[in-house]
Amino acid sequence: MVILLISLLTQQLLAQDDETMNFKIEELEKKKKDVTQVEREALKNEVKQINDRFDNGEISRERAQELKKKAAEKHAKNIENKVAILQNTIELIKRTGNADINTDTNSIEIALGGPDEEGDLLFGVKYNSGNQKRIVYDRRTYGDPVIAFGLNNALINGQSLEDSPYSVGGSRFFEIGWAWRTRVFRNSNFLRLHYGVSFQFNGLKPEDNQYFVLNEGQAELEEFDFDLNKSKFRMDNLVFPLHFEFGPSKFRRTDERIRYNIHNQFRLGIGGYGGLNLGTRQKLKYNLDGEKVKDKLKRSYNTSNFVYGLSAYIGFDSVLLYAKYDLSPIFQDAIVDQHNISLGLRFDLSH
Repeated sequence: MVILLISLLTQQLLAQDDETMNFKIEELEKKKKDVTQVEREALKNEVKQINDRFDNGEISRERAQELKKKAAEKHAKNIENKVAILQNTIELIKRTGNADINTDTNSIEIALGGPDEEGDLLFGVKYNSGNQKRIVYDRRTYGDPVIAFGLNNALINGQSLEDSPYSVGGSRFFEIGWAWRTRVFRNSNFLRLHYGVSFQFNGLKPEDNQYFVLNEGQAELEEFDFDLNKSKFRMDNLVFPLHFEFGPSKFRRTDERIRYNIHNQFRLGIGGYGGLNLGTRQKLKYNLDGEKVKDKLKRSYNTSNFVYGLSAYIGFDSVLLYAKYDLSPIFQDAIVDQHNISLGLRFDLSH
């Protein structure tokens, strides 16, 4: 009885393996048909790019015909090679009975010293994950994260920064966001628009055991009743920066694309920002009756609802010296205006 059960189970497993193998082979046969459609669509997109370049006067009619011929030959060869790979895989599955062979040929590239889709030299076979993507001939806009941090303080009307009631080392700012860079001119990358969205966190650390209070609508510094271990005042803003960015770049051109590379290049940006004050808070730490107390006060403190200012950066590659100055006052309707000012490092994590 046991031998009979084992025999039945073995037959069932073998039947399932045969079914899986047949299903895999059917899928590969379908892929052989899909290869032609995918390559024809890729050829269609490439021909459209060539026609666009001809219509824009970038290449002659003879050059356009030559590029179309090369593209047709390339995609015809791709079809031939990919179908051969799939057919060989089918024969391998039939011979070994192994249906777990990976055969994603939608993104197979084959070349012997020629450029691949990324413009690099390729020797042999390259397997990419994902589907084929249409190559953008002239990419004028890039988007990348931006991070900045450094010292923060306030310029108060009628007094110098040296007389500021805020600690120089303890008052800091932090900024994080996303920025796009768009080339302004068609055939030059010397001037770019750099714009995006950022969260700014501007902190002030009052000195001399002081903290902020509201007196008849006026935000003022007063001495705290106990010895403060920490006094921090922070404004959180959502802003939309816009800069005119200047600087050289490295130009690279192939039959399929043009690119302007700003890596390891000098950059200068001048512009400004505008946005909203999302919230204001104050953090106090002190000892009371032998116990440590932390007060977190989230109030408006009559800070400006709308913020705007000037900013600039200068540097090399992705490391930049960054400065910003709020034209909007920190506090509304204040007897003496205070304006936030920051200086630090900015990292444009461009690729």
